[in-house]
Amino acid sequence: MTDQPRIGQVVVLCAASGTGKSTLAKKLLSEFPTFGYSISYTTRKLRNGEVDGRDYHFVDRQEFIRLRDESFFAEWAEVHGNLYGTPREPVTRMLEAGKDVLFDIDIQGARQLRSSFPLGLYIFLLPPSYGVLAQRLAGRGSDDPQTVALRLENAKSEIQAAPEFDYFVVNDDLERAYADLRSVFLAGRLRSTLQAGLVDEIVSSFEDSGLATFGKGA
Repeated sequence: MTDQPRIGQVVVLCAASGTGKSTLAKKLLSEFPTFGYSISYTTRKLRNGEVDGRDYHFVDRQEFIRLRDESFFAEWAEVHGNLYGTPREPVTRMLEAGKDVLFDIDIQGARQLRSSFPLGLYIFLLPPSYGVLAQRLAGRGSDDPQTVALRLENAKSEIQAAPEFDYFVVNDDLERAYADLRSVFLAGRLRSTLQAGLVDEIVSSFEDSGLATFGKGA
């Protein structure tokens, strides 16, 4: 067994609303609690019970835009008039320390992350069909029919972008979908690009063992 450290990997999970992305992400984090966590920046107001620097880094719009223009963020987006961004440097430090970093994110953010971290695992979660997705969205009971219709319309364009991703996981059954997601994650951890020094270390062990004289007569 070698002690050669591995590089962590960025794991990006993307899906249309109602596909079960957050549920699967939570299952992965629960089973593998060593994932690194990056605190995002936002321009929205501090909510009751939140702590600056723990839940988010809260900054004003001017400061956020300054950081964005300096390429401080690995990805950023505007949601309901507020800006959100993931700082690049903490993610890079965690990867160098061997920690994997999970992103539960939209397509816009995934595209930006691909530019910042091209060697990540980019996974798109798919519903089995339009009918199943419509049933799930309506069954949540949190949206009115107009909102459900809008989410379904958006889902079509989001799913059309799925070929940009490296892996597809179809969530027709939660446990089966999680098994597929878990398999992709574990296989990704074994990629040679994340273990650049492993082969050299093992080759060195051959040289250190005195293999050159093995089998030679006295």
